[in-house]
Amino acid sequence: MDIITTIIYLVLFIVMMVFVFSIGMLRTYMPKKEVILVLIVAFLIGSIGGAFFLDPIYDELPNVVNAFERTMPNNEETLYLDLSSSLNIEELKNELSSTHGFKSFDEKSIDIPMWSFNEKERNYFEGIVGNIDSNYKNYTIGESNIQITLADNYTSTQALKSFSDWYKLVYDDTISYAQVHAVLVVDSSSLEEFEQVLLHKGIVASKIEGHIQDSINNTNSSMLTNTEFTLVCGGIGVIVAFMGIYIDSIVPIFRKIKKFLREKRKR
Repeated sequence: MDIITTIIYLVLFIVMMVFVFSIGMLRTYMPKKEVILVLIVAFLIGSIGGAFFLDPIYDELPNVVNAFERTMPNNEETLYLDLSSSLNIEELKNELSSTHGFKSFDEKSIDIPMWSFNEKERNYFEGIVGNIDSNYKNYTIGESNIQITLADNYTSTQALKSFSDWYKLVYDDTISYAQVHAVLVVDSSSLEEFEQVLLHKGIVASKIEGHIQDSINNTNSSMLTNTEFTLVCGGIGVIVAFMGIYIDSIVPIFRKIKKFLREKRKR
């Protein structure tokens, strides 16, 4: 929502509250039992104004927090990427590293889909995979896949080649597909640029962690639901109506306090 629209919505809500205040000031010209009707009308006007004018602004709060966090220096965002082995990852890394705000790009592991292992096959892979390549930092044998954690500065291309060579030698077959898990760290202010670069390649981060995401999550968790917010706006309408109803009592008290403070300063 742009600033002009926001201002217009706020002004319209204030106008409605002025109207509610004016209704409250008419208390002296109506029976006491009509005061309840005034409060009900005030609640309805506040609720309607909140639902139509303030709620759209309130819903933009996470975006406001997002924009604020992007301006903070030294904030970083971590993007977790699930990449296809058919993708030219080296080319992707070069493109990302040339984008302003780049911090690091690390290939963490590869996930190789296999067939459903029986117990004997599972035991075999658990015993042999670690001997295929010394740069396999760790590995996990699933029910139908093998996930290999890569050593530092070791690429998924190298890891897949060593595994494919072994697989070809033992099974006389090739590995047609694998998934590469990578972690991209960027400056918070450049997050949107990196998301666009990835989207151009058909890649969407599976998870994002960092100051921006934490702030958005915290904001969303602390925000009221639309219904609760509308009721709060109705409550504001009631408070404004009360101010109008009792303005005749409040003004003299305010004047007395002001006079007392003025006399005290003179002493």
